[in-house]
Amino acid sequence: MRHVAVIGAGIEGAASALELLRAGHQVTLLDPGEPGADQAASFGNAGWLSTMSVIPPSGPGLWKQVPGFLRDPLGPLAIRWSYFPRVLPWLTRYLLAGWTEQRVLKIAQNLRPLLKDSPQLHATLAAEAGVAHLIEHRGLMHAYPSRAAFEKEAMGWRIRKQVGISWTELDAEALHALEPHLDPSYKFGILIEEAGRCLDPGRYVAALVAQAERQGATRRRIAATGFKVHAQRLQAVELADGTTLACDAAVICAGARSKPLAERVGDFVPLETERGYHVMFHGANALPRHSINLSAAKMVVNPMQDGLRAAGQVEIAGLEAAPNWKRAEILRDHLQKSFPGLPNPYPADRVTTWLGHRPSMPDGMPCLGPASATPDVVLAFGHGHVGLVAGARTGRIVAQLVSGQPTEIAIDAFSPRRFR
Repeated sequence: MRHVAVIGAGIEGAASALELLRAGHQVTLLDPGEPGADQAASFGNAGWLSTMSVIPPSGPGLWKQVPGFLRDPLGPLAIRWSYFPRVLPWLTRYLLAGWTEQRVLKIAQNLRPLLKDSPQLHATLAAEAGVAHLIEHRGLMHAYPSRAAFEKEAMGWRIRKQVGISWTELDAEALHALEPHLDPSYKFGILIEEAGRCLDPGRYVAALVAQAERQGATRRRIAATGFKVHAQRLQAVELADGTTLACDAAVICAGARSKPLAERVGDFVPLETERGYHVMFHGANALPRHSINLSAAKMVVNPMQDGLRAAGQVEIAGLEAAPNWKRAEILRDHLQKSFPGLPNPYPADRVTTWLGHRPSMPDGMPCLGPASATPDVVLAFGHGHVGLVAGARTGRIVAQLVSGQPTEIAIDAFSPRRFR
């Protein structure tokens, strides 16, 4: 048995803690915030268990759109001018990762095993934590104004088919039979039945952490700042109050704040924050039956336990920049338009907005594997747009690495050393 410090109590940390306990280890969870509360990326997640999200954010020809990203602060992907010089090295890697279809296919082949069977894995964790009702396995939908709009994304769907993802095509009649409240301007759909959703990511993560505590994990509300390593063996984790936590293994899963910790164990990784927004219509009726990616609005809509959530938008501006709440207002307006049965305007006292930080690597794949300075520290961060869906299997892989066992899927492609 090893004493493992799990740094970060988001979905990766919560799942890792549970799987480490299952493997017989002693666990201390370190996080200055409350699990699942609104400071956490997990809180504001769109809720998709999107097993088909194997396509990296970058693709062939995206470089042509960079001037537009800089010009339009309210576009679906925006880069703040003041941050551009700092993010340029990351952005260059980001564009190169999707430069050709072959590169995109390779990333999809690597991500597919990490995401496959995610709804089933999450359902098991949720049931053990007493929140089985928060995970549903009913499929996810992409809706388009026309088949022609779908065919503009042909490369992504072609690659998905190559890695074993299947779907059902829906004409306008079939689409609106399944989703009668959806705006009639959407006339073509794709239903991916293997995927699922979470009805409240914040509550789900909080429940997993509470389950870990019931099973013997200790949780401390404090940040980790570094490590004491001697002769390539971990001795302790350094804490923000100047003390140390003696342990013989650690996991870095602190989301967008993982980069300085990784540097302390020899891994200088190009981690960036993709700032994402959401809007919630609390108590909404006229709900969709499925979670839907609305292509015309560039956002995901998910019925939640407390109402209807629209999430999306990517803003590259760093961790400390002030929010641009106009981006959340765009989501609000698209949500209102996409479901005409909603009260218009929706009562302002039942609308909330949120901004969070996706921890993103430029190639769309996480850092998952042992640190360069010591095998006693495992890196498990940088999942970008697949943090929730990948969380359950990431936790299993972390426990296997700490236990010295073979990992259930190949993870060489996720090595933090791939950026050297």
